[in-house]
Amino acid sequence: MKELDLLKKDWKKNSDSFEQISANEIYKMIHKKSSSIVKWILIISILEISFWTFSNLFLNTDDLFKKINHPGIVMTLEYLTYFNYLVGLIFIFIFYRNYTTISTTIATKSLMGSILKTRKTVQYYVWYNLGFMVIIAILSFFVAFVYNPDMDFLREKLAVNGKAMFFTIGILVLIILGLFGMFWCFYRLLYGTLLRRLYANYKELKKIDF
Repeated sequence: MKELDLLKKDWKKNSDSFEQISANEIYKMIHKKSSSIVKWILIISILEISFWTFSNLFLNTDDLFKKINHPGIVMTLEYLTYFNYLVGLIFIFIFYRNYTTISTTIATKSLMGSILKTRKTVQYYVWYNLGFMVIIAILSFFVAFVYNPDMDFLREKLAVNGKAMFFTIGILVLIILGLFGMFWCFYRLLYGTLLRRLYANYKELKKIDF
């Protein structure tokens, strides 16, 4: 933002006849930076979904589903997977639309509104992913424990030992919290950094909007 600060100082020093030119220069720089940030949000979201898609291709879940031997559970997991992909594609489309809107916006107030809308969309995307991750983790542990025959010994042991059951549940909760914290840090590092820069642009636009 050094270039922007220099332009702002120059704008304040200039005479009234040059104020509008300087304001336009500041707007153009903010507009360019905002468009670039939203483009990176779009790129990162596409890379993220592509990564999980290719990762699933290398995961062999057929053996596990055969062990579970419960068509209803298997179908539910498959529907959840398809639903998650569908939601991801919807968010990508919204990110793309936000990018094209910001790239072609001319009016200052319209750009400010588009920035706020983009920030909210990214926040919804992040919280959806975190929530879905928690749901899948809980469901996966439940299915593995209840329907996987390899867990018969563990189920019998926990059935007669209340302390072991409590201890096991505590470990599962810690694992889920650990996963949640790890993904939250990941999203905060990537999207959080971009959103902070985007909001900084919004505040600068607010200063030059008469």
